[in-house]
Order: sequence, then C-alpha cells, then structure tokens
Amino acid sequence: MKPFPARSIIARVRTVLPFLPLNGDQPRRSAPRAALGFLLLAVTLFAPAVAQAASMSRGFNRLLGAVVRIDVREVAFEAGVRRYSASIGSGVILTEDGLILTNAHVASPRAVDLSVTLANLERVNATLVGWDHWTDLAVLRLDLADVRKRNLTFAHARFGRSDRLYPGQEVFAVGTPHGLTRTVTRGIISNHARYFEDSAGVNGYETGAFNTWLQTDAAINPGNSGGPLVTEDGRVVGITSRGYLGANNLGFAIPASTAEEVLHLLARDGTITRSYIGLIPGALQDLENFYALDTNTGMLVNSVDPGSPAARAGIRAGDIVLTVNGNKVDGRFPEQLPGIQYLIARQPVGSTVTLVIKRGADTREVAVVTEKLESRVGEEWAFERWGLSVRKVSRAYARANQLEDDTGVVVIGVQSGFPADVATISRGDIITKVNHQPITSLAQLKAVHASYEAAPAPTLFEVQRDRRVSLFVVKP
Repeated sequence: MKPFPARSIIARVRTVLPFLPLNGDQPRRSAPRAALGFLLLAVTLFAPAVAQAASMSRGFNRLLGAVVRIDVREVAFEAGVRRYSASIGSGVILTEDGLILTNAHVASPRAVDLSVTLANLERVNATLVGWDHWTDLAVLRLDLADVRKRNLTFAHARFGRSDRLYPGQEVFAVGTPHGLTRTVTRGIISNHARYFEDSAGVNGYETGAFNTWLQTDAAINPGNSGGPLVTEDGRVVGITSRGYLGANNLGFAIPASTAEEVLHLLARDGTITRSYIGLIPGALQDLENFYALDTNTGMLVNSVDPGSPAARAGIRAGDIVLTVNGNKVDGRFPEQLPGIQYLIARQPVGSTVTLVIKRGADTREVAVVTEKLESRVGEEWAFERWGLSVRKVSRAYARANQLEDDTGVVVIGVQSGFPADVATISRGDIITKVNHQPITSLAQLKAVHASYEAAPAPTLFEVQRDRRVSLFVVKP
C-alpha cells in the first residue's frame, strides 16, 4: 500500500475528527478526546491496509499449500535399447479435484511413473491427463481414491491476470529447485512479452510458436520447472519453464492467459487440436520500404513448407499477409508473430482460412484449407533384439525432408554389435518396407519384431538413405 502524503493525512484527520486541534494549542481538558481521536485516526488509516495484508497472506499461504514436487521416471529409446531416467520438477494444483499444471518437459507420455509430494509431505501417485509440447504445458491428476483412503487434504491455487503485469512488478517463483521443496524466490517482471525461438524444444518437440513469455529475474533453477510464478497475493500469473544457462537472473514463464486455456482443454479432451497451413512467418521491421508498405502493416511470409496447404494455394516466400479472415495483421516485430500464428492455429481443422496477400503491386485473396497441426517428432520405440531404435515418420518430418510420403520409420539409434548394426543399418536411415510390406505404423513393425523374437529368422529391410533405396538383411 502506498503511504499517504502528509497533506492527505491531515485532510483525512480533519474530516474524521474536526474537533481535534493540530496546532499544539489543545486545551488540557480535551486530552481524553484527543487520545480517542488518535485511536480512531489509526483505525481509519491503517485498518484497510491491515485487512489487505491479511487477505494477501491468506492467498499466499493457500498458494504454498497447492505447490507440489513431482518425481518422474521416464523411458527413452536410445541406441537400440530402452533407457530409464529419473528427474524432479514442480507443479501447482489448480482445481478442487486435483488437477496439477506443470511443464511438458517435466511430465510427458514417456513417463512410466509419476508421484507427487503434497505440501504436508505426503506422497501420492498421479497420472498424465494430457500434454501440449507447443506451449510446454502438461496436466496431471492426483489419485483421488488414494487421497480419500488416507484422509489427505490439499489446497488449490487460483489464476491471476498475466495480461495486467508490467515490467518492474514484484513476483515470486515457487517450486523445487534441486529437490528443495516449496522454495520461494523473489524478483520482478523483467519483460512481460518476451519472444525467443526455442530450437531445442521439449525433447526435440517444437514449442513456443503460439505465445510470448514472461521474463523474470526471480531465481529459477533445475527443479523449478512447472512451478508457479505468482504475485504477492498468491495468484498464479505464469508457469516457470526455463532459465538461460550461463546467465544471471534470466528466467522465463508461460503466461497464465495461455496456461489457463491449455489446462481447460487438456482437462476436457486430453489433447489439443490445432490447425496448420504451412506458413513460416518473419518480422517486417526494416523491410517495409522494400515492399512499399505502411509501417505496422502485414506479416512477411519467410518460407512455405513444401506440399503444405499454403503451398498448394500458391502462397510463396516473400508474400505479405495483410489480413487473416478479415482481421488486419501487424507482424512488424518478432513479439507480434506468435499471436498471428495462434490466430490461424485456433481455426477448426478442415476449415477455410481467407488470406489477403500482397505480392509486388498486386493484392489478391487466397483461400487455404487447414490441416491438423502435427509435430515433426513421431512416436518412438526400441526393438531390442534387433538393436534398433526408431521414430515414426510424421507428415511434418516428411515435408521438412522432402520425402514422398510419411510411410516408414526413421532410425534414431543402433546398438553396436547387434543384428541391425551388423547389417550396416545406420542412424538417419528411413525403413520403408520389411519383408516387402510397407511400414505405415509402428504397430506393423512391432508385429514383425514379435515374430522375430518367437522364431528368429533373416528379415529383409528396405531402407531409404540419401534419396537412394538399399536392401539390408538383418540376421539372428
């Protein structure tokens, strides 16, 4: 609470206690009345502040009761084998029925065991409701049957308004840095709309395309991931996600405006479906003169994915998108690009998006039919008898690598000395057929491997390598 200026206090005193002299000439007989006046003055001035502080304290205590530690055991398919690893993250309970919001890089479909430590130090199992690597968010659910059986209790936090944050505003990061549960660090909002390209993503998956980030100087360390970034009243305004390695006081959080929507959709559907048209945007800053554009007008098409809906509609690199479904777009700065991409992504899959495109002196209207947005990273598996780890070729991967279609699996690891290695199959090869049968799903390859395990026999692999097809025989 801001202190009252002296003049404001005097004015309030005269309003509340007109009988109280303030010039030192108070008659002695008025001393009791003066004492009473000062008491009333104190109550008038400071009671609201005391009530506000108490309310904020209750809010922060509620928040602390909702922050959890998350222990994760997950599997990765590397070098032809399954490898298990353990990690620690943070999360925050946000509903009465025990839904926990955390990071996608903390809890993903690779997790084989999830346990949550509550504020009372009791440990409870949890299950993955859904995850969304595009925003680096995931939702878990506490085992409520176990909670009731053990007569446990927990609090749940509430969202705040991330769109009202401003640089310099005080915030707190709460989480489990290096395993130290419910650690609170204090800082400020350094930037309320930071944009950066995250090339590493979430275990190789894309992230950060549809939102900007909150930047804070509150200390964020390994283990803080998935914990809440909160205001002094305990309201969740962000989900801490990462820090800059090798830098001081550079932490980033997903805004509550994004997190609240993702929580709702994952809780309802278990997944989030978005639209894709294949435009890769670019900022127009310093380029307007080359395109004869007014300032703050349009978005540059930096590139177009081969075979995408935008490519089929005739859009090409260098075009300027002026409107999307009649909405003018302004992509002058990188920070504005996620909002434009989200405008397209939120359209129903299979719907028509109408773009007004400027190409040279010509302006035209282009209709693009959306497809389902997919990651370049497909489902993974390890076939240990072959010593082979693979990933299903996704449509996005096929387009990025100019493949004819999304048939087959790409080799992501080979175990030295095992049959696949002896047959000289290598990382990066794309297995398109096995025993002359096209591989359209991992299930097919799992069935072939099961037969191999039951009765080992030479198996013929058709592999695409450097745009050439080769045949390899994998022997027992």
